[in-house]
Order: sequence, then structure tokens, then C-alpha cells
Amino acid sequence: MALSPSPYAPAGAKPPLKTPFLPSLRGHTRISMSAHRRRLAVSPSVSLLFAGAGHREAVLSAARAALSNCLSETHLDLSVPGLQAKSRGKVRDVYEGKGYMVLVTTDRQSAFDRVLASIPFKGQVLNETSMWWFKNTEHIVPNAVVCSPDKNVTIAKKCSVFQVEFVVRGFVTGSTDTSLWTVYNNGIRSYCGNILPDGMKKNQKLSANILTPTTKATDHDVPVSPDEIVKMGLMTKDEYLDVSRKALSLFAYGQQVALSHGLLLVDTKYEFGKDKDGNIMLIDEVHTPDSSRYWIANSYEEKFNSGLEPENMDKEFLRLWFKDHCNPYEDEVLPEAPEGLVCELAWRYISLYETITDSKFEIPVSKESIHDRISKNVSVVLESL
Repeated sequence: MALSPSPYAPAGAKPPLKTPFLPSLRGHTRISMSAHRRRLAVSPSVSLLFAGAGHREAVLSAARAALSNCLSETHLDLSVPGLQAKSRGKVRDVYEGKGYMVLVTTDRQSAFDRVLASIPFKGQVLNETSMWWFKNTEHIVPNAVVCSPDKNVTIAKKCSVFQVEFVVRGFVTGSTDTSLWTVYNNGIRSYCGNILPDGMKKNQKLSANILTPTTKATDHDVPVSPDEIVKMGLMTKDEYLDVSRKALSLFAYGQQVALSHGLLLVDTKYEFGKDKDGNIMLIDEVHTPDSSRYWIANSYEEKFNSGLEPENMDKEFLRLWFKDHCNPYEDEVLPEAPEGLVCELAWRYISLYETITDSKFEIPVSKESIHDRISKNVSVVLESL
């Protein structure tokens, strides 16, 4: 059975939005693909990592002040009437109430299948980044979002979730056990149904984007081929082909948006499910610095030709720090991430959000507990649904 999907470009006019986003999100305009094409040649002359020194220092200062008010744990089942706890992921805590799923994005930072630290503002950044992308990708695939009642929260439709993560890659890179560079460097040339050529170098661009799906597991995701997905009964052949096309199209669109802002979308992962009517829905997060890898476009070629790591806007530099200071897969106790590293990651996440969305990230100024704020906002919205 041949299961080799091809990326496709969405055609025709974009349908109107069906998701009732809250007013705070309605100010975002849908991205024009023709505008992207006009702007692809525009590239920042200064690395985005060091642009706006004054703004950067202000964010770093705010991050240091917020270190003691991170959202590391949630217990909404105890503070919001009628809400039941469903699951606790590495980053998201999931609840159910009134027939809806309530997804709370915490400030927990995960990598190597474990939590490494808590990053100020991270949950808000991830949730608001995803909401922006959900709104601007509905012309490719509908999503399960109902609304966002709080900066850290998404309320979504209940879906039956495919137990497959669709990982899309445009480059040979990474530092984890399942990263494409790790398996390639170990001599593997057939990976998740893809045949890779000899002679590639770390961080090299692939000739075409590829899918390397994994099965969803509690502790460690397992790479799997399209044929294995069907044989294991995780998806039908038609479901896999449909979802894989959507994943590749989402990634191609994301790459174009990123490049228009001076960034390379290197790889990402998507999750999909079906609503009660059998419609395929995009769920979880989209193109966040947690689920995706971003590089600075205008310095990539020089860094690659020099054998240096690309300038990144995601959590890879934190991964590399832990790999340099411990065995993050086997050591029972890990070293504490330095405060400067934690605050730097907060800045990179916020900078990426502002770069992609062309909007200013609103740093919380209230000293109110994030958990108390979330509890109040979720309670009010659930009562109205």
C-alpha cells in the first residue's frame, strides 16, 4: 500500500471564520498570502535575537520579577465548579466541563520527556501564539477552538484524538533521541517511510518537507511509518492521507509566514482529532516555540557554511545546555536551570510571538495569582456556554 502524501497549496477563496474567538483576538487580520509573496525578499539587517535592546532588557527584567509567580501547577477541579481533571501533560493541564475541554497552558518547560524548569509568561505566550495560528489557518483545516477565556486557557470542542503526532521537518537537525539529525547521524537512511540521501550535514535543508509521525505515548513518543499507522489501527488509510496532506499544507503555510518575518520554520508537530460529526479538526498547539523550531533566516547560510549552530528563537539552546551539564534522559536529578537562561528563554518566546503576529505581547502587570485569575475567568465563561 503506497502512502506517500504530497504537499498541496490551498486553492480558492478563504471561507469566513467559524470559530467564535473572543474580542481580544478579533483585532488580528487574516494574513494575505499575496502579501507574503511580496515580502519574502525582505530580511532584517540585524539578528532578531538582538533587535530592540531596550525592549529586550525590559522583558528580561519583568521575567526576573515574575520568577516566583510562574504557573507550574493547576487545580481547577478544586476552584471551578463542575470542572473535572482529565490529564496532566508535560506542559498542559486538561479539564472537562459542560461538554467542553478546558486546556490550561502552564509555564512548565519540557524536553527530553521531562520537565526542566518553569519559564515566566511561557504559558501565555504559547496559548496566544496558538490562538493566532488557529485563526489564520482555518482556510487549511478547521480547528476545535471555541474560545480563549484567559491568557493561558483555550476552551475546545471534545474530539476523539488520533493517537499519532504529525511531525513535519524541513531540515536535518535536532539533539533529542528522535530528532532527524540523531537518527541520521546513527546511519539510518529509511525513517518513518522516508528515504534519506547519504552525505547530508547537520542543519542542512531537505530537498522537500517530510513527515516523520510518532505514536502518542505517556513517556516517550515512538517514530512510526505510514504503513505501520494503518496496520496498528491508529488511523485508516484515507484518514492518514487526508491528515498528512493537511499537515504538510499547514507547514508550508507556516514556513511562508515565518520567512516573511525573517524566520525559518524548521520543524513542528501537529495533532488532529474528529469531532462528534466525524469532521477532522486541528487540536492542541500550532507553530509555538515549544512545538516548533525557528531559526533566524538571514544568518542561517553563514552559520551552516561555518559549521556553527543556527541562531534560534526556540528552546533548543536550553536543550543543549542540559545536554552539556548532565544526561537528561538518565540522570534522576537534573541541575537547576540558571536564572539567566530561564529569563533569556522567556524573552525569546515573547520576541518570536511579537515577530510573527506583528503585535505587542502584554506582560501581566497584576500581582494576582495566575491560578486565581484563570479560575475566575474560566468560571465566568463556562457559565455562559
